[in-house]
Amino acid sequence: MYRLLKQEGSARRGEFQTVHGTVQTPAFMNVATAGAIKGAVSAYDLKNLDCQVQLCNTYHLHLRPGDETVKKLGGIRNFTRWSGPVLTDSGGFQVFSLAKLRNITEAGVTFASHIDGHKIFMGPEESMRIQSNLGSTIAMAFDECVENPAEYGYAKASCERTTRWLERCKIEMKRLNAAEGTINPQQLLFGINQGCTFEDLRVEHMKNIAEMDLDGYAIGGLAVGEPTHEMYRIIETVEPYMPRNKIRYLMGVGTPANILEAVHRGVDLFDCVMPSRNARHGHAFTSLGCRNLLNAKYELDEAPLDETCDCPTCRGFSRAYLHHLFKAGEMLAMRLTVMHNLYFYNNLMKKIRNALDAGNYEEFYRSNREPLGKRI
Repeated sequence: MYRLLKQEGSARRGEFQTVHGTVQTPAFMNVATAGAIKGAVSAYDLKNLDCQVQLCNTYHLHLRPGDETVKKLGGIRNFTRWSGPVLTDSGGFQVFSLAKLRNITEAGVTFASHIDGHKIFMGPEESMRIQSNLGSTIAMAFDECVENPAEYGYAKASCERTTRWLERCKIEMKRLNAAEGTINPQQLLFGINQGCTFEDLRVEHMKNIAEMDLDGYAIGGLAVGEPTHEMYRIIETVEPYMPRNKIRYLMGVGTPANILEAVHRGVDLFDCVMPSRNARHGHAFTSLGCRNLLNAKYELDEAPLDETCDCPTCRGFSRAYLHHLFKAGEMLAMRLTVMHNLYFYNNLMKKIRNALDAGNYEEFYRSNREPLGKRI
């Protein structure tokens, strides 16, 4: 399903074929948590923003409207009207980040809903059943995401349990894909590498899950408290042990500069709420760095957000207008800036792919790593 087309150093150019379409990689997945991008952006908008994959949240959709409801409505793609591939996360990260009270056992996790406090149990089988009901293209295995820094003994035990959970996910997905009435009988399963910032745990865990011959492999448990240089160190540590013929996904990362660095280290797939979340607070990513549209200097600035960008926002509106909309509390401010940021991320990935196709990614990487990390 993953075809490596070209490689420059560790950076990889590839194609990922799925039942719902082929993804050109490296790629960024736009995060539609509850079936929509926060900031009033729909699936139809995403098509005009060069999005390839929509990511939806298993935990949130399970709570509302309910995965059984989504199944009755034809699955997440029909529900949202997104025609391309959809990845659903396992719900594990939200269980560990949102639930104030939780009890972890070998069977799974019992926790309280962050909405109304009612008790919920989720384990590998439950996560797979929810994702099967959603009918996503790619389902993520249920895992435990441990916050950094962590105690070594706990991280080791958690890794071992995550491996056992992955085995159960694989068995349950095989059963569900063969079951009558399954929305997507060709649903794919990605395993998640854990181990906090301990190199030996990361390598051992990656070796163990690589033997399971899954459809793709993710690096999880990063960007959860550790310094950026630690994240890069772990990617470099794990990458040699990731199957070369399978797609590689770095979960929840990150800034444009983070993405550039991770591609340089061999990652194919990314997701993050940052482009939409930052946009809703007036922060726009550009080729020269990140702009804070709340700054008074934009009050009379008639230039577009990014003079090199041809997104709908940059083609039609000025920095001065967006500054005004944010100051006036207009919802349109968020929508226009979210659309720009998503387009910017997707277009950055296209530029990375083009550089890899042309054999000059190293030059692209070196000339863009500094400006992409600036605040202007």
